Amino acid sequence: MLTAPHETDSHLRTLAPGVGVAGGAVVLAMLVNLLVPALSPAVVAVAAGAALASLAGVGERLRPGLAFVSRRVLRVAIALLGLQIAVPQVLALGWQSLAVVAVATGVTFAVTPLIGRRLGLSRGTSLLIATGVSICGAAAIAAMRESTDLPDDEEAAASALGVVVLYGTASIALIPLLASLLGLSPAELGVWTGAAVHEVAQVAAIGAASGVLAVAVTVKLGRVVLLAPIVALTSCRSRAASPSGLPEAGRRPPVVPLFVLAFLAMAAVRSTGLVPAAVTGALPAVTNVLMAAALFGLGTGIDVRKLVRGGRAALLGGIATAIIAATSLAGVALLV
Repeated sequence: MLTAPHETDSHLRTLAPGVGVAGGAVVLAMLVNLLVPALSPAVVAVAAGAALASLAGVGERLRPGLAFVSRRVLRVAIALLGLQIAVPQVLALGWQSLAVVAVATGVTFAVTPLIGRRLGLSRGTSLLIATGVSICGAAAIAAMRESTDLPDDEEAAASALGVVVLYGTASIALIPLLASLLGLSPAELGVWTGAAVHEVAQVAAIGAASGVLAVAVTVKLGRVVLLAPIVALTSCRSRAASPSGLPEAGRRPPVVPLFVLAFLAMAAVRSTGLVPAAVTGALPAVTNVLMAAALFGLGTGIDVRKLVRGGRAALLGGIATAIIAATSLAGVALLV
């Protein structure tokens, strides 16, 4: 069905205020990243969104545009993330590094929700914290949120994003310090960083400062590959747990969302070696811009005061971070 031009114009005018504010936040995030490279645009964007929500509030005029960037733009960013993954390059790490990634990710993802239940947190909060810490931070949180029906998804996503920003940023200083105290070799530090730190940008910051950038980022991308199967399996479990076929949101979650399929398709295309170098070189910058815009939108849902008062989510994030760090470090000591 065709949309009338005046309806399209009206829709664009509705989105414009929120999209415009998100664009301004992206510019700010990029400038801060230029001045302080350790602060990735994604981290700055989430913090800016939370600051706006906490200090000034998000007016009704901004909500449609912010909802657009936090859902539609985010899906495009996640799909494009697949073009950064060359599967042969990941496989070239060797079975030892891949085993460290698989075990650390799997253990953290499986154990964290159980601990969250013990702490009295909701299923949604526990699942999204487990996803963000074990796989790839904010992008994984958003993908899981889009793929499962969680009755408290807004609050759960806000808590999980806050946790990822907090502990992932702390890791930039702590991981190299601990590696030095433990006497890890550069190869061991690279694998540990990629297997334990939450965001790709945070891994890159540690890798660049420590001289292990290539290994650390490649190991991290090995974790990102696990995003699609883990989201798909969780979605299948969500469908199976809804015998009526209609969860609270009124629809069944898809087995594999289209943007996750697009992520896999992009990774497959990149793995053929046919993508021009100019495209692969420009992609990280484009993805960073789109991801920063989307995460700013998600960040506007973070209530900092509620996050501080509700210390159980922060506690679970700390426990999950410790689990993936300890598990991956043990794997590095045994296998790398």
